[in-house]
Amino acid sequence: MSAHHIAIRNTGLVTAVGLSAPQSCAAIRAKITNPTETRFTDSAGEWIMAHQVQLAQPWRGITKLAKMAAMAIDEALQGIPRGTWGTLPLLLCVAETDRPGRLTGLDDKLFVQVQDELEARFAPSSTLIARGRVGVAVALAQARKLVMQGGVPLIVVAATDSLIHGPTLSHYERSDRLLTARNSNGFVPGEGAGALLVGAATGEPSELVCRGIGFGQEAASLDSGEPLRAEGLTQAIKASLTEAGREMHDFDYRITDVSGEQYYFKEAALALTRILRKRKEEFDIWHPAECTGETGAASGVTVIANARAACSKGYSKGPEVLAHWANDAGQRAALVLQHSVSP
Repeated sequence: MSAHHIAIRNTGLVTAVGLSAPQSCAAIRAKITNPTETRFTDSAGEWIMAHQVQLAQPWRGITKLAKMAAMAIDEALQGIPRGTWGTLPLLLCVAETDRPGRLTGLDDKLFVQVQDELEARFAPSSTLIARGRVGVAVALAQARKLVMQGGVPLIVVAATDSLIHGPTLSHYERSDRLLTARNSNGFVPGEGAGALLVGAATGEPSELVCRGIGFGQEAASLDSGEPLRAEGLTQAIKASLTEAGREMHDFDYRITDVSGEQYYFKEAALALTRILRKRKEEFDIWHPAECTGETGAASGVTVIANARAACSKGYSKGPEVLAHWANDAGQRAALVLQHSVSP
């Protein structure tokens, strides 16, 4: 096993279709959705629909983000003695700083509230990563550096996010980006949280190994007005392939954060045509957001947890998986994932 590979040891998920990773992944596999009316209306006076996480009480704002994150982290750390949690760095991914309607105090309060919910403290090297949908990939790159260069055996990568916030919904509705009765080219907002327990790959059977990470920047972002050529996503995928020693045709399927907008589906298709050099009979693209809604930073863990569940449960298209993400600021990220099988 190459020295720069890390593996996903365990996962935790909180979504609108399940309050644990097994529940959420089973629901996504079955294509179950659960959109419900929010407290907000669109410009036509219709209730905005969203994929809302139902907790024990109707918490909102940073409190709900913290509680969802704590649930996911607690699940991912099952089997890890609580007394050792203080040695684990926590890389917590949240909405990007320019997200419309971003919650005030997110950078100052959330991390403390997550620790308070868990009644635990994490290592001083813990940090907050405000990169939206590409945040988990950024966190995994940092985790790999901590494992390989810092000698840290285990790291927690977590994410929590919600687009179900009045100013956020209002912005996206005015921009014609929400899926409504009047707009078919849009997404259904959602919320959720997830966590990954990450460590050095050991080569043991049934590990989901991250073999390559790549990043890119798309100049023709969603609202730039520039013609889309998928240059940023192509750059990210090529970088991950180079690092992993793979070609595009080696993969069995793709899994991504696309959530309904034509721009991002078009980008994924364009990137494929620019990189794929051998004909494949089929090349599925999975998008869990069809069941969870657009969950922002939390989509990173949702994608990886679903890939891991598919491989471990035997319903994956194969052991070689390409995952990729894109945020509105033009940042792109891609991961090469491989599920090791018994000899």
